Amino acid sequence: QAQLVESGGGLVQPGESLRLSCAASGLNLDDYPVGWFRRAPGEEREGVACASTAFGTKYYVDSVKGRFTIARDKAKNTMYLQMNSLKPEDSAFYYCATDVRCQEGVSSIGWTFWGRGTQVTVSS
Repeated sequence: QAQLVESGGGLVQPGESLRLSCAASGLNLDDYPVGWFRRAPGEEREGVACASTAFGTKYYVDSVKGRFTIARDKAKNTMYLQMNSLKPEDSAFYYCATDVRCQEGVSSIGWTFWGRGTQVTVSS
C-alpha cells in the first residue's frame, strides 16, 4: 500500500540546520511530481519546494530560496528537504506530497497524496 512517511523534525535554535526525510513505499518517487509543504498555526498551508521530471526541475518559495534544498536518494526511494539557516518563521508542521504538477511558486492547491508530517520548531 502506498505511503509517504516524514521524519527528521525537531526543536532547533535559529541559524541551525535540519534535514527532513520523506520515505516512499508502494510508489516510485521518479514517477510523480513531489513537493514539501508546511502549515504554521493560524495560517494557510504553504508550498515550500517541489521537484519534477525525476528531480531534474526544482522550484522553491521565495522565503526559502538559498537556504532550503530538495533532493533525493534514488536507491532508498526517499526525498529530503535540507533546511539551513533556520529562522523562527520557518516553524511549522512539514509534510511531503505527490501527484500534482510542480511549477513556479510551489502551489499547495490540488495535491492529493500526502504524508502525515513532522513538526519543526525554531526557537531560542
